[in-house]
Amino acid sequence: MSVRSVCVFCGSRSGTHPEYTEAARLVGTELARHGLTLVYGGASVGLMGTVASATLAAGGRVVGVLPDFMGAREIAHLGLTEFIRVKSMHERKALMAERSDAFIALPGGFGTLDELFEIITWAQLGLHRKPMGLLDTLGFYQPLVAMARHLAGEGFVPAEQALPFAVSDSPAALVERLLQGPTLAATEKWLKRPEQT
Repeated sequence: MSVRSVCVFCGSRSGTHPEYTEAARLVGTELARHGLTLVYGGASVGLMGTVASATLAAGGRVVGVLPDFMGAREIAHLGLTEFIRVKSMHERKALMAERSDAFIALPGGFGTLDELFEIITWAQLGLHRKPMGLLDTLGFYQPLVAMARHLAGEGFVPAEQALPFAVSDSPAALVERLLQGPTLAATEKWLKRPEQT
């Protein structure tokens, strides 16, 4: 399956370092340069707004998905190629996943991690084979990388799936890696059914 659209998970805040904003801008520019559609959470604020605006400014397509109840908290981004209102966070995540061929997590908070963990879990369960990546600006995701290796070391994740995502601090390199295909090693179904008797 070729990659034509990329879902970006990221903060509705900009964080404490200007490098986070610059990295989000570069991701948007790279997506547009490769002719990839950005799929994201639909907001105009924080890193979410930055990556969307950068993609549009570089001539790219942007699909935003925003729950109705967030209208007053995360202001909808005007001028998107496509803007979709949904009823719930669950519907938002499912639609973003459905519309995307790959996933990138930029720095963000608990919401970003929630989206990332769900998509990783779905990949482990064999529900998709889409590439996933972490943009490791200023080493933001190094604690998560260490935790992923710890999970594998303690026997809770197959060793070959210890790092189910590509990791890079370079937006260009990360996008190029995702275009190469899945980042999670294919294994036998890790949830095995008991032997039938």
